[in-house]
Amino acid sequence: MTDQNRIVVGVPKETFPGERRVAIIPDVVPSLEKAGAEVWVESGAGIEAGYGDEGFSGKGAHLADRDEVLSKSDVVFQVRTYGANPELGKSDLTKLRKDQIVIGLTESLSEPALSKEFAETGATLFSLELLPRITRAQSMDVLSSMATIAGYKAVLLAADRLPKIFPMFMTAAGTVAPARVFVIGAGVAGLQAIATSKRLGAVVSAYDVRPAVKEQVQSLGGKFVELEIKAEESEDAGGYAKAMGEEFYKRQREMMTKVVAENDVVISTAAVPGKKAPILLTKEMVGAMSPGSVIVDLAAERGGNCELTRPGETVDVGGVTIMGPLNLPATIPTHASQMYSKNITTFFLNICKEGAITLDMEDEITRDTMVTKGGDVISPRIRELLGLSHTNAAEGR
Repeated sequence: MTDQNRIVVGVPKETFPGERRVAIIPDVVPSLEKAGAEVWVESGAGIEAGYGDEGFSGKGAHLADRDEVLSKSDVVFQVRTYGANPELGKSDLTKLRKDQIVIGLTESLSEPALSKEFAETGATLFSLELLPRITRAQSMDVLSSMATIAGYKAVLLAADRLPKIFPMFMTAAGTVAPARVFVIGAGVAGLQAIATSKRLGAVVSAYDVRPAVKEQVQSLGGKFVELEIKAEESEDAGGYAKAMGEEFYKRQREMMTKVVAENDVVISTAAVPGKKAPILLTKEMVGAMSPGSVIVDLAAERGGNCELTRPGETVDVGGVTIMGPLNLPATIPTHASQMYSKNITTFFLNICKEGAITLDMEDEITRDTMVTKGGDVISPRIRELLGLSHTNAAEGR
């Protein structure tokens, strides 16, 4: 039985193919209960991430089937909401109700029409991708958490595929030179790729359009590659990367060709939220690389930074392996879920005050992440993508 005075937080099992994460782990259940919530988890939701049902029940969560979890919930925690799980997530829409709250990844910037469809349920949708890049939101920053996992795993994929070892070995059979790794993009994923490559003993260099990250690259033991090319403003007002002009990318590719050819591994991480990833590695650049070289394209989900990337596949082009992995965080589900759990719980505690949900539209975290409410899309960014006017819906009516 649920306590009618307590907020019910529901955690359904993820249904997206290959998704092994779970929205919360057992350890955060007590903090949710302390905030005035009662936690219901779909049986089996955390098993693939290494969190069994007994772990959840042992911390005080209730277990039930999917329909019961969704029907009881005032707030639903998910990794992938409908927008990020359009095929299998569609069946959940009929189970949602007016004023129910759903929090998770939404793909609203790339799939705005699905947000409009979600709005018809009457439920309120919060998109964790839309968090503002402010200090107060850092502990809620799902994109950074998952990028950390992706950057780490990308290096492991490259090391496994490369026909060389990463560190320098001095042996009786002679000295083995270290592998050379070039990381394109020094955001969270790129910095983690630099750090992981360095720990494995590789010689690491990196490039980013933002000269300000030079010190961060160097602090991790990498060499910052400076191209004599003037960058435009490379971040938007929200602190996220924005697309540059095609002339800029053309000049960048020309100057990067020699650097790419000198390296054994190239890890590209340049992605712009809601946009197709820029092409930074052309087929000519790939052709100049030595046989056995490896490219791991972390922008594959946005089309890829390499012209020859096939999202979700690994291909061989003239002896160069090009990997286009998708959803890498789901391949390390235990720690990815741990990090996601912390992020989403902290977000929830920002809107749950003294045991009640408080949607303060003066709070930029709440305002910027709220996509739908009251049967309408209210996010100005998503309304603009849908070609809708800015109405009083955007004020959270």
